[in-house]
Amino acid sequence: MIESTTTIVVMLVLGSLSFLFALLWTPLLSRLLYKYKCWKKKVRTVAPDGTSAKIFAKLHKNKEINTPRMAGVLIWGTVLVMALAFSLLAHFTDSALLDSFDFLSRSQTWIPLFTLVSASILGLFDDLFVIGGFGDTGKGGGITFRRRLLMVFLIGLVGAYWFYFKLGWDSIHIPFFGDLFIGWAYIPLFILIVMGVFSTSVVDGLDGLAGGLFAIMFGAYSAIALIGGQYDLAIFCAVVAGAIGAFLWFNIPPARFYMGETGILGLTSTLAVVAFFTDTLLILPIIGSLLVLEAASVIIQLASKRLRNGKKVFLVAPIHHHFEAKGWPAHQVTMRFWLIGAMSAIVGIIILLLDIRF
Repeated sequence: MIESTTTIVVMLVLGSLSFLFALLWTPLLSRLLYKYKCWKKKVRTVAPDGTSAKIFAKLHKNKEINTPRMAGVLIWGTVLVMALAFSLLAHFTDSALLDSFDFLSRSQTWIPLFTLVSASILGLFDDLFVIGGFGDTGKGGGITFRRRLLMVFLIGLVGAYWFYFKLGWDSIHIPFFGDLFIGWAYIPLFILIVMGVFSTSVVDGLDGLAGGLFAIMFGAYSAIALIGGQYDLAIFCAVVAGAIGAFLWFNIPPARFYMGETGILGLTSTLAVVAFFTDTLLILPIIGSLLVLEAASVIIQLASKRLRNGKKVFLVAPIHHHFEAKGWPAHQVTMRFWLIGAMSAIVGIIILLLDIRF
């Protein structure tokens, strides 16, 4: 009880410090992004579901140009500095208090931190391509989706290797039934889940939408890790949530900057890894229900157009743009999605508690 209480205090303190630190260095990042004009030079004319300029470009008119991207650096940069700073302080000082603030551990946070930083750096290269106008200009430029998917595959492969061969994980937990041994199948499953969660990156399409949802999800996983006694991981998730909160402060309408691929690629990959670490793989679709809905809406739309001679299910996909096209103000879509995301997170935590109880 004492250890868990201490962890809660550390979570709250470091989560708050992460938020404050990110706020403090945001002006510097913002000036650099505007100074070097780190934004798209041309508005996208094609949506993920292939919808042309008639609807999609109208929704995005003047929203993607003149507003910098790459602000995801604020999130992963803050988390990296916090992790290294408190680890070094604990190492070079003889203080029990500072030791409790060191959340960098081989068994719990090395892989999530590695995933966050490596995936974010890969995303940074995509953002640089977008800013330079390289790639498919109709879709805003950047590295092709297939190549990004290959990057995510490699990240998943490294994670799968570490989990299976280094940590000895070879089963998944099924709520209310127990552990299911899957042996070597753990490796392809890990890779597929990491790639699947990345496919939900289409959620990053409205001011404040992705930031709010990911803050909620990492906050939920901070609580889940705490419940499971994974205290370092709980603190890590709290620090990530705090940094996202600072990003969100500047991303709500009108957005000062956008997360970009360096944010969304790192967060989606890390979320998948955290779900494996907490052995809550089957609870992830509940906590991230809106991510599932966003990705599913694109898949349904593409399938419908292919199988029904071009007929669409949605006015435009992903689904948040469908509601925009129906006349909902962007802020209304965002806030309602936040509410649904918060309720989904609560339901996921309740299922976890019931699973532990029964």
